[in-house]
Amino acid sequence: MRHTKLVAAVLLASSVLMSSGAFAAEGDDPVVAKVGDAEITESELTLAQGELDPQFDNVPAEQRRLAALAAVIDIKSLARKAENEDLEDTQEFKSQMNYLRDRTLHNVLFKKEVIDSITDEEVKARYDKEVAATPPEEEVQARHILLKTEDEAKAVIKELEDGADFVELAKEKSTGPSASEGGDLGYFRKGRMVPAFEEAAFGLEKGEFTKEPIKSEFGWHVIKVEDRREAEAPAFEQVAPQVRQVLLREKYAALLETARSEVEVDIVDPALKEGYDTVMKQQADAEAAAENGADSGAETPAEQ
Repeated sequence: MRHTKLVAAVLLASSVLMSSGAFAAEGDDPVVAKVGDAEITESELTLAQGELDPQFDNVPAEQRRLAALAAVIDIKSLARKAENEDLEDTQEFKSQMNYLRDRTLHNVLFKKEVIDSITDEEVKARYDKEVAATPPEEEVQARHILLKTEDEAKAVIKELEDGADFVELAKEKSTGPSASEGGDLGYFRKGRMVPAFEEAAFGLEKGEFTKEPIKSEFGWHVIKVEDRREAEAPAFEQVAPQVRQVLLREKYAALLETARSEVEVDIVDPALKEGYDTVMKQQADAEAAAENGADSGAETPAEQ
């Protein structure tokens, strides 16, 4: 069995933590296996499961546990061989251990100060604040008939003006995937459709249809608006994960700013310094744009 993502870093990092006490397990940490005189503990097995290849995400828990155990056995077996060859004394090993120690301390602090500090109540409060601060937004419910040529679209408009039923015409003549639903696209807000389609749809009153064909990259549209209403805010349960991510980013940024203010950073390599300064400026500009409400969302086609 291949353990493509479970690398030696897992073992090395956990060894550093256990020796330093930075990541001591709460309560008992039973030994689940031995490789020679080296023990594999329950906490190591838990760490290893978190580093398994994504292909294991959908397998039963017991199979994940066995895969992690097999991987740790492989790693410890090779680690013992490396010890026998005195690879611990090489500069490469020492450099990796220093990096892994710092990275793991970073992760432990991140969990303590950021992840574990965010409560469900805080997420809900942030959701309520954002909803209250968001101005009302209109949405429309529209149908459309997608046709290949302008002449076909004009002919459909003529039929509608003569009293034909829009739903039946959509089922009969539309080439879009919503044809079987009478061309129904449901409710949508601005920014969700290609510009020409959006402009036409939001320019119609309830019950109206376009008197001229609307051209898009997908063909020619005849659009009818069935309803207009004020859009409701998404349900808390629907967006709670995204709200939590926003809080995570904000708290991490604050933690990082504090940590950086407490140390002096000196980048000796001129090329690296220039590149680092450029990246930091771009990041600061992006954050400023986000705070000013800049929207980087991509356009969504009307219907392909």
